[in-house]
Amino acid sequence: MTYVVTDNCINCKFTDCVEVCPVDCFYEGENTLVIHPDECIDCGVCEPECPADAIRPDTDDGAEHWVEMNRKYAEHWPVITEKKDPMPDADEWNGKEGKLDLLSETPAAA
Repeated sequence: MTYVVTDNCINCKFTDCVEVCPVDCFYEGENTLVIHPDECIDCGVCEPECPADAIRPDTDDGAEHWVEMNRKYAEHWPVITEKKDPMPDADEWNGKEGKLDLLSETPAAA
């Protein structure tokens, strides 16, 4: 099993989860994070840290899509290991539905 980041993270990008990950399996895009499913050790410490409730186990219904999406971007984006400030309008975007269309495929700026 693995954990994955869902569309709840888009335009929020809270990074509280990154700080607690013991294996550094989070990767950063311009407006979201992903978890590399082949690196995640299924410890679950990241899930309760996410203020946007964007981290879900791959056993949730429909999670197969998120596993593949997380894998795709984790292979192209830089790893993130330290907490950063969230997106400027994160609190306004937190909890909004239908954000997948807003996903930027661009890696985070260095």
